Amino acid sequence: MGWMGLYWLCFFVAARTAFLLYNHELATKLNVPEIFKIFFNGLKMDLSMTGYYLALAGLIFTVSSVVQSKWNGYVLNTITFIYLLFCSIIITVDMELYRHWNFRMNTTPLFYIGSEAAGSVSPQVIGRLVVILILFFGVSSFIYYRFIVNRVVELPKPSEKKSALVLFLTAALMFIPIRGSFTVAPMNTGFVYFHPTNPFANHSGINVIWNFLNSVRKGKNIQYPENFFDRTESEKLFNSLYPKQDSTFRIIDGKPNILLIILESFTSDVIEPLGGRPTIAPTLNKLCREAILFDNFFSSGDRTDKGIVSILSGYPAQPQTSIIKFPAKTQHLPYLPLELLNQGYRTSFTYGGDVDFANFRSYLTQAGFEHITTIDDFDDEINISKWGVHDHFVFERAKHECDTATNPFFKVILTLSSHEPFDVPDHKFFKGSDDESLFLNSCHYTDSSLGVFIESAKNTDWWKNTLVVITADHGHRLPGHKELKDDRRFRVPLLLAGGVIKKDSVIHTYANHTDIAATLLSQINTSAKDFRFSKNILGSPVVSFSAYYFNDGYGFMLPGKKIVYDNPGQQFLTEENADDDDIKLSKAYQQILYSDYNSKE
Repeated sequence: MGWMGLYWLCFFVAARTAFLLYNHELATKLNVPEIFKIFFNGLKMDLSMTGYYLALAGLIFTVSSVVQSKWNGYVLNTITFIYLLFCSIIITVDMELYRHWNFRMNTTPLFYIGSEAAGSVSPQVIGRLVVILILFFGVSSFIYYRFIVNRVVELPKPSEKKSALVLFLTAALMFIPIRGSFTVAPMNTGFVYFHPTNPFANHSGINVIWNFLNSVRKGKNIQYPENFFDRTESEKLFNSLYPKQDSTFRIIDGKPNILLIILESFTSDVIEPLGGRPTIAPTLNKLCREAILFDNFFSSGDRTDKGIVSILSGYPAQPQTSIIKFPAKTQHLPYLPLELLNQGYRTSFTYGGDVDFANFRSYLTQAGFEHITTIDDFDDEINISKWGVHDHFVFERAKHECDTATNPFFKVILTLSSHEPFDVPDHKFFKGSDDESLFLNSCHYTDSSLGVFIESAKNTDWWKNTLVVITADHGHRLPGHKELKDDRRFRVPLLLAGGVIKKDSVIHTYANHTDIAATLLSQINTSAKDFRFSKNILGSPVVSFSAYYFNDGYGFMLPGKKIVYDNPGQQFLTEENADDDDIKLSKAYQQILYSDYNSKE
């Protein structure tokens, strides 16, 4: 058993080394002591995973000491090779996923198999991963076969009962490394965390096999902790973020058409008036100067399924999961389209992709959309991208639908071309083939498609009585390979444009996706009382704050202040200019969200 234990420890160390090499852009920012701590701390979780295997091996050895049979060895070796293949697949996939999601693999990607997984990865990446998988599994299998397999087949001969007892007790003792401690806290990801500010350093110490299997064990429906404060205090702090408003700044009269355009992955870093690069999005750059622009606006989450719920239900994203996965919970959400439907609006949703992705159809139907345009409504010959129909075709279809719509209408357009793998049609504004160039090129393509749509819409009868709301479903790690905790990764545009806007303006109030619902409803004199997490940004008084969520933590923004909290490590990664009262507000916000999520069944 000693040789097998050493083998698995070396296997996991090799896996961690491969992870660091694959993500070398992040790894090269670490110093030698930090890399040493990654391996040293990670050894705790490696020992835990090795303990699980040795416990199984010990039980088989115990049986073999009583009943001599080569089949016992063959069974263990077969199990080992299957487990080796499983581990190699998880390790290989995790290396690539981390580059995009910035968290170690858990069950989350399983939810997107067949949809996002297939549409996000280029053939070149798939080929590279297949080669790595073959090499990793092949070398690991060869070493096991060469140095371990014969030792396992030649199991101990029948011996005295006390030998069986010793082997059984040895297997039982694996409980110690499995659990990782003698305290009340069993093995968890916090055991390997050591860096106060660098998530990559902490994440690199995680044994991804342990992480994945632990996620499977916990299941998909998460019960969040509610232990920051007692209920009374958390409610009081939370309510202070949403004071009763006695007025609102009017930008529209009556009930105009509302056209909500949600741009895939459109980070503020590609929009010049928001501090982004100057040539990527000329259409949006121009619109920012003739619209009402919110320059401290953030996405609530880091994925489309989270962004859609935050925008249309005014409900924050959650760490580790997305409420859209659970129709039993989403049926208890408020819905902006349904509120507008009750106010006499005709409601529709236009998307060039698969609306069955991530429970979208269930959610959109519950939300009150009377008509949903999807990939199935476009001709097959224009369904040429991995995600579906390219944006210029979608905008053409949406323009026709607006031209023929009954007023007042509420239409949502969701784009898709600026999603990985960024394969846009015959549009080469940037010539590079690296991820950043491809991303920026796709953003320029989507912006140009938006520009054609806007200019065409301005010549229609419905434009003069239409409020156009433009935002993004979430930000992006590119350009610049921003860390997942970085608030710049969540900063996105919000523009109020269209024929009803008579004067441009810039609003500096901190806000996010959840605030769109209350802001729009207040403009048409409709109550937003059901949207508990939504504030009217144009109302007075208003608290300037924003919250965002990454895989297992949150960010909380106040003017000139930033708080970032990591759940597994139970530590604040950032407390920039924040005092104790600010930190209490951030905790109360999360606790109320967690309590609300837990209560929805």
